[in-house]
Amino acid sequence: MREVNVKDLIPAVKKLCIDANYYMGEDVIAKIKEFKEKEESPTAVNVLDILLENYELADKEQMPICQDTGIAVCFIEVGQDVHLTGGDFTEAINEGVRQGYQDGYLRKSMVADPIIDRVNTKDNTPAIIYTEIVPGEKIKITIAPKGGGSENMSEVKMMKAADGIKGVVDFVVDRIKRSGGNPCPPIVVGVGLGGNFEQSALLAKKSLLRSLTVQNPDPKWAEVEKEILEKINNLGIGPQGLGGRTTALGVHILSKPCHIASMPVAVNVQCHAARHKSVII
Repeated sequence: MREVNVKDLIPAVKKLCIDANYYMGEDVIAKIKEFKEKEESPTAVNVLDILLENYELADKEQMPICQDTGIAVCFIEVGQDVHLTGGDFTEAINEGVRQGYQDGYLRKSMVADPIIDRVNTKDNTPAIIYTEIVPGEKIKITIAPKGGGSENMSEVKMMKAADGIKGVVDFVVDRIKRSGGNPCPPIVVGVGLGGNFEQSALLAKKSLLRSLTVQNPDPKWAEVEKEILEKINNLGIGPQGLGGRTTALGVHILSKPCHIASMPVAVNVQCHAARHKSVII
């Protein structure tokens, strides 16, 4: 049994919040460069160049990649042989977020109530925290800031098994078509299949953590991802909705078993600022 004081998590979470918002992942940069070489629209190429320059400036000047520094979505894997001590685990994660958004000069975007009392909490808490118990004695923390514009283009649909792969493909492509330029393309499209209503949405969110340079390990889903990506990029929406063939950088599918009467499908749309950083403690 390994003891970990929850107070030791605070500086780690703080750093992850700042780093995720300042430093774009190499996988996103590589994919934008790859698509830029194939892009046929001069306007689209110019937008992609601007995005690359923006990432470079954010890194150099240590400033946020985007003004929307997002909800702090936290995926935490806790080893079953870890004993957490020294206080409230959830509050420690929120304190790390609080310090990261304050000291990193990141925009605070959380309101205390969704409808009646939409007052800013002024420290970007509470974070969205998903905790999973896993084998071992380590703690893995992943922070994935998620902006509102792309999140608002997401959707869950309870489909029928008879709808099949074609139904899934058509639903995902239509969701992106209806989104247009709103999610700030080029986007990454997370797709969650199976489970139940809420698990499909979580699968779609978690799928966005996969590197854009890593193919789906399941060949059948890798083919479906390729088909959806091609159809999306044939829509002509393009970078920032200004036309072109680079609407999406990737499609990521995660699936789980589901009830015989159901086929839940969730689409979680991620803007070009596909930000996430991890640390193992």
